Amino acid sequence: MSDELDDFINDLQGELNTRAIKDYGQAGFERWKNPPHNHPIKNPDGYASVTGSCGDTMEIFLKFKGDKVKDASFQTNGCGPSIICGSLAAELAFGKNPEELTEITNNAIINIIGGRIPEEDMHCASLAAETLQEALSQYMKNKQRSK
Repeated sequence: MSDELDDFINDLQGELNTRAIKDYGQAGFERWKNPPHNHPIKNPDGYASVTGSCGDTMEIFLKFKGDKVKDASFQTNGCGPSIICGSLAAELAFGKNPEELTEITNNAIINIIGGRIPEEDMHCASLAAETLQEALSQYMKNKQRSK
């Protein structure tokens, strides 16, 4: 009985993986399964937590050195597309100054992915971009207060 259940689970996982690769492409699938930058940063210079209309919550952490992002990360309780988009938003932030961070929009994230997110999941790119912009806004407020 256990072998039958194991076979069923393996077959189901294989089907899910095949569908995910079809929907997100191989690069998106790999990012979903092993997302880079998926961890909190202690004492971030900028931080935001935003809950999207779908119920997913995303957190973005930014650490600056001088006026450039030296470390960025994300966490989410969301679906595969939220993980992919959060990971990309964090990755795109590296080495950017605040002005350059404002250019990381939902469209920029979607373009990096190559449009490989199903239409019904496009809001995940918006959630990632909005969370990044909120983290930047918090950083800027903290910077003003410390002057």
